[in-house]
Amino acid sequence: MKKPINGKFLIVDDHEIVRAGIKLLLESIYQPTEIHESRDGESTLRLIDANRYELIILDVQMPNTDTFLLMEYIHSRYPETRVLIFSIGVEHIYAKRFLRAGAMGFVSKDSPLEELTRAINLVLSNRKYISEYLLDILAEEAGPATTVNPFDRLSPREMEIVSLLLAGHTRTTISKMLKLESSTVGTYKARIFDKLGVKNILELKEMYDSFNTRRANEDQVLSFGVPVEEGENLYNAMLPNRGTGFQARF
Repeated sequence: MKKPINGKFLIVDDHEIVRAGIKLLLESIYQPTEIHESRDGESTLRLIDANRYELIILDVQMPNTDTFLLMEYIHSRYPETRVLIFSIGVEHIYAKRFLRAGAMGFVSKDSPLEELTRAINLVLSNRKYISEYLLDILAEEAGPATTVNPFDRLSPREMEIVSLLLAGHTRTTISKMLKLESSTVGTYKARIFDKLGVKNILELKEMYDSFNTRRANEDQVLSFGVPVEEGENLYNAMLPNRGTGFQARF
């Protein structure tokens, strides 16, 4: 078993079974360990303000939580704290946003256990984890322009609302989940539709599905041979604004 510097970890996920699985994995790799758990932004803030964690494993979609702002807050207040995103969120839509906000890696919950283990080890070694899939996206964007991600036009809050709309939540439900006025959610929704050029949820879903389909088709011809040693240089070139010179707004 390996021994991290202080052995203190925080798992942030609203699903107890996911937290239990990650906890077992960490305990099997590292000893001694002290593992804390959180299911939303409010409890996470209390824990990170009271502890210094070796690693935070953070989910993207949780109730009553603006995860983008939470990530910015952690990176701004505690820049030495490593954060690894572990989420069901679509990687090519979410990953760069969180990496720009200060995360050291993004692992899809669809990934095999070995990939999550490798990501944890790399991040704890102060190295960034970039999946082969994300490396291809970065390499593609560094070269001739191909498919443009329309969702890159959206702010973090707008992207969060898009995710909830696509999950079938109503404006009233979203306002309760995000602790916003229903009218505010309506304003965000109208702004999102305007930026994306869609008129309703059906067109939003069609755009989302269409982009994913185009991305999948392009992936069939993308090169998967980006050398690992070039990955961090490419990553840094694509994500230049990762300093701490901003005010967290969580």
